[in-house]
Amino acid sequence: MQQRSNVEVIRTMERFIRRHSLMERGDTLLVAVSGGPDSTALLHILHQLSAKWEWKLTAAHLNHQFRGEESDLEAQLVARFCAELNIPCELGTVDMPDIIRHTGDNAQNAAREQRYAFLTQKAMETGANRLVTAHHADDQAETILMRIVRGTGPSGLTGIPLRRSLNDLELVRPLLRIYKSELVRYCTERKLTYAEDSSNRSRKYTRNRIRLDVMPALTAFNPQLAESLNRLADLMVEEDDFIDKEARRAWPLLVTGNENGCAFSRNAFTALHIALQRRLIQLILSYVCAEADASDFNRIERIREMIGQDASPSAVIHLQGGAALRRDYDQITIVRHSLTDSTSVVETDLNGILDRSHILGQVAVRWAGAMTFSAQPWAGHGQSGDLLTFAAEETHVEARPRPSYLEAFFDFDHVHFPLTIRKRREGDRMQPLGLNGSKKVKDMFIDKKVPQWLREQTPIIEDASGHIIWIPGLGRSKHALLAPDTSQVMTIRFIPNE
Repeated sequence: MQQRSNVEVIRTMERFIRRHSLMERGDTLLVAVSGGPDSTALLHILHQLSAKWEWKLTAAHLNHQFRGEESDLEAQLVARFCAELNIPCELGTVDMPDIIRHTGDNAQNAAREQRYAFLTQKAMETGANRLVTAHHADDQAETILMRIVRGTGPSGLTGIPLRRSLNDLELVRPLLRIYKSELVRYCTERKLTYAEDSSNRSRKYTRNRIRLDVMPALTAFNPQLAESLNRLADLMVEEDDFIDKEARRAWPLLVTGNENGCAFSRNAFTALHIALQRRLIQLILSYVCAEADASDFNRIERIREMIGQDASPSAVIHLQGGAALRRDYDQITIVRHSLTDSTSVVETDLNGILDRSHILGQVAVRWAGAMTFSAQPWAGHGQSGDLLTFAAEETHVEARPRPSYLEAFFDFDHVHFPLTIRKRREGDRMQPLGLNGSKKVKDMFIDKKVPQWLREQTPIIEDASGHIIWIPGLGRSKHALLAPDTSQVMTIRFIPNE
């Protein structure tokens, strides 16, 4: 790699800032300064440009107390350097060894959390609208290589992002096109004193092993390895952005969502390019169960293959975060909480049995299922706590409303009480209105393409003679039909819990 001069380094960073709008004229910047050559050069360059860009600079340094006196000396070095530049400096101290002893957390993860908590707090106190960090091109190359070694997809190959949001604060990285050697040279030629972190030589950290061992070994095969990895990151940022935009464009055309999850057509999904299928699954998982890892390739492939396979019209798999994916013929549903298990038939002191006396007026029975109905196709979103209401009243036949898939009407005097509300059983048969003879309830569900899991939660209304008189969403029987001489109508209505 050809070394750029100090002037070229400054120009490169300024062009990069302008091209990507990383900062604007008049910004208030909080600069994270560790005391090493990277952040020392960053603060000095920003100071060189601050008059031209009208920036207000504040430096911030957190002493993690990992290395005793060495950590203390670094904090003092940062404070002196800021004083020389006449830049305000915010210093903080946290006892990381003690925190790790009490939490058992990974040292690097815990330190990162504490550092960003400190920086965001100081940004708020100083009124900074941007946090500037010194991640550079070698950091980017090491990150890409680490992800390749661990296994990653296109999104992982985009590397360290140029910017990201921390609530109302934007974190920016203007050195991602400048290499470490150029920053060290900048400090040396400008006679800027910086600290050498001794932990950077420890091979107990994966990144250090990549930097000290893997990168030099691979550079023997390609002297331009770091530049190649950075070019790969640049290419993948654009391609990843394209796939993401295409997936987000497909979302409103394919996916319907509510507070419980998402649903989409299997046929429409499988018609997409495989790359879009994977990205759409990522978006759906992020929407449905944000706490789960939506970038796990094996997990995404398992879901994609299940959606696409032709083996069975119905299937269920459980996902991370308590979510579940259901495949019901052409409909795919991914919900936040698995609704496939129903623990009891009826949540009432009537124990699922309604006598004639109960319905002289109105009674509501809470069905411990989780279902909603639609005429065609059936939908599987819902919450537990749906109601069945039973009411008997005098009415004129000509004034009675037409039945729907959510309600049915019966001649109260011809209903054989008591009624039982239960789940379906193997061998159940019904005598549907308009059909001579009986039909298996199982076949009725299949004909209507009712999902397997929903069949187990659909209430069956059975009379004392063992006749199934109504199945919400499926149909009523020919028993206790309304007639001109009907004096009392019993209405059974299913009310989904919104």
